[in-house]
Amino acid sequence: MFNNKRKEKTYFITGGGTGGHIYPAVSVINTLLEAKIESKNIFYIGNRKNMEYDIAKKYGYNFLSHGAKGMPRRFGFQFLFWLFGLFISTLKMLFYVLKYKPSVIFATGGYVCAPALFCALFFRIPYVLHDCDIQPGIVTKFFAPFASSVSLAFDDAKKYINSKNIYINGNPIRQEFKTISKKQAREELSIKDNFTILIMGGSLGAKTINNSSFKILKEYANREGFEILWQTGKKNFDEVTKKILEEFRELPDNLVLQPYFDRMYLALLSSDLVISRSGSLSLSEICACSLPSILIPYPYASQNHQYKNAKNLYDNKAALLLEDKDCNNETLFNMVDGLINNKTLLSDLSYNAYKQAKLNSAEQIVEQINKAIK
Repeated sequence: MFNNKRKEKTYFITGGGTGGHIYPAVSVINTLLEAKIESKNIFYIGNRKNMEYDIAKKYGYNFLSHGAKGMPRRFGFQFLFWLFGLFISTLKMLFYVLKYKPSVIFATGGYVCAPALFCALFFRIPYVLHDCDIQPGIVTKFFAPFASSVSLAFDDAKKYINSKNIYINGNPIRQEFKTISKKQAREELSIKDNFTILIMGGSLGAKTINNSSFKILKEYANREGFEILWQTGKKNFDEVTKKILEEFRELPDNLVLQPYFDRMYLALLSSDLVISRSGSLSLSEICACSLPSILIPYPYASQNHQYKNAKNLYDNKAALLLEDKDCNNETLFNMVDGLINNKTLLSDLSYNAYKQAKLNSAEQIVEQINKAIK
């Protein structure tokens, strides 16, 4: 282990590829900054070609880039090429470690974390892991036995992790979820104070959800007392917009259509009902907002973790569950319309969702990170 005798501690934070890995890292960095850790001593480690680079730059974080990316599902030439890329990325991380001498590394999962964690093992740098899913990823499971501590979002995830120091913290969520009111969020989005339905499928969108939401729009568009927020995903925005214009000629007055809500907290805080995929971070934010939800898990997620995430909320009577294969205009509309006309069920789902929320997760994780520094 190299000797870092500087009084100021240096933090390496790594995680990327998807919002579920990135935003927990963002929450932890912001909590460190709130604890008066100087920004010059915090570095976000990721891939410049992934969305974590844009998000880190938006927040003004120091960003150190390498080229590691997701592992191919099958063994072959692509896998060997990926393995070589991982080796090169780890060499690049060696340079960063020797230059900045991190006191601790915090990793939120995914292959973007692997180079930093290999270096942590080699140099005996303490590190803390966080995994957001009920079915932890390969990287988390591989590095967990040597971690100072492992933070998990779900209690049921413990059975997959080999570690003597596990904390069930929930997922870190952005501070805005705790400080902005529904009224303020609606004013920011310029929508009326009506029953608001949010349709979203993650940053890249969800074709099944988009294709199955047109009857909802047809029934509630321009209808008094309703607002619709629709995140199509960047890849699907033009297609969805074209279909809506073919039906309505112009966008309905009570529809806010976006490829992606940069400030997703505003959309969630404004809403009364959400239709969503079931990535773990999305679920944590839905629960923090005390939102009733219809969850439609992405069927091709690694280890089917989205279904397991959704099933956990469904079993706790905190959400409704609709499988992707059963999702169409009729089934989705009937579920939405049934909920809107069942105030008791809406209220129960809202209450049970909030019971699942863990609002101090980032602060707890920062405590565990600081405890890992010797």
